[in-house]
Amino acid sequence: MSHAASAIRSAIVGEPEVLEDGAGTPIESREPWLGLKAAVSALRPLQVHDGSIPNSTDHSDARALVTTIVEGLHAFAPVFPHDAAYLTAAAVDFERWADHGFLIPDFFDSLAAFQPQRDRVDRRRHLVVFPMYTQNGSTDRLIEAVLVEVIWPEFVAALEAGDYSNAMFVPIRFVDFTDGYDTNSAVLFPETIAMRAVPTFTWGAIFADREAARFRRVVREASAITKLDLPADATRLLDDQHLAEETFVMWDLIHDRTHMRGDLPFDPFMIKQRMPYFLYSLEELRCDLTAYREAVRLELAEDTDGVTRDHAKLVQYAVLFDRIFRFAITGSRVRNYDGVGGQLLFAWLHQHHVLHWTDTRLTIDWADVPQAVIALGREIEDLYWRSTDRPKTAHWLAAYELVSKTLTPHPASLWATRDLPLDGPPKGFTDAVLPDEFPLSMFYEALSKKMADVIESTAGLTGRD
Repeated sequence: MSHAASAIRSAIVGEPEVLEDGAGTPIESREPWLGLKAAVSALRPLQVHDGSIPNSTDHSDARALVTTIVEGLHAFAPVFPHDAAYLTAAAVDFERWADHGFLIPDFFDSLAAFQPQRDRVDRRRHLVVFPMYTQNGSTDRLIEAVLVEVIWPEFVAALEAGDYSNAMFVPIRFVDFTDGYDTNSAVLFPETIAMRAVPTFTWGAIFADREAARFRRVVREASAITKLDLPADATRLLDDQHLAEETFVMWDLIHDRTHMRGDLPFDPFMIKQRMPYFLYSLEELRCDLTAYREAVRLELAEDTDGVTRDHAKLVQYAVLFDRIFRFAITGSRVRNYDGVGGQLLFAWLHQHHVLHWTDTRLTIDWADVPQAVIALGREIEDLYWRSTDRPKTAHWLAAYELVSKTLTPHPASLWATRDLPLDGPPKGFTDAVLPDEFPLSMFYEALSKKMADVIESTAGLTGRD
């Protein structure tokens, strides 16, 4: 065992994943993490978009940095025995990348060895180092190093072992990270990693701490601006980061598994096919509304235990407020499918007289919310069911009709007037969609301006901030 590994091992208190010394200094504040992180941070500027280092004059420095990274990986292997195979394979991938002249990186072997879904244990830590892009962060496949911690409370484990099985789902929180995650990215997905071939993916990780922290900050400000009186349970959610994290894990567990369940138009995402972005709006909203509906069912079920019932109630507030307050006004207006989904939910509730914007004050008839939200979910499910028998473009047109019945399209919309190449290929339909097909309403335009600084402040946010 190396000196670095021995030092870490001797510092462990309790389970290996805790990694704190007797003086309370966590591993993220000590070697070898600090050295590994610094080496990765110094290596990233040498890389170009595809992850390679084409400038040969940089190769000597790059090799020295890779040596430090490899030493760090080896030092962590005996300390994180659950990841030893991955850490060893990652070291080999780094050495091969350097030996082959820093061409486009290939980390297929280490990705295949990384299997965090096999042993989901609350507070178990993982060191993850890959060349990758970060969704909602950067499209460049640069080296990222992330220390993460699994969130797996007992009530979530019971849900997953029962009616909500999701063997690929890994909820995590940030411990520390390199610059690619000092962004809006809140996922760690294997498909973002540089590799020579695409394997069968076996896991997907979501940073519930970032989701919860962003939710708490944005909703607190938005509710103050709109003068919304929050129910006591919603306030409790905003006041407690740990409670919010567990609530988001429950929401994400059900949302994630929904993508491949139900009456689907074959593949709702039409993987590797271009399609109008509002189709993604409906798919993401369908999964969120399914989580909402199941949370209502669990809250009312007689056999639901107290902890699960409490979180089920909170999931309903999380889905509602994250959608109408954060999703609707976050990000650019260029094909912002989550934005459209948030706008749609708000407008649906407003037009069904459940949500009111009167006298510059937002009020909600809470007793009527579940029925209205579930009704929108049924509209989307009915669209999907009918589309099993529809051609692709007919499904697209029906989806547009569903959205445009509630949201007003841009006045210049070709879709709204059906000025579309109906006798041409589907590509023509997609090209005719405006970058902002469903612009913000006057309500959201005003709210967006008031919320701009708060929304911007959530980039890089974690549960510790």
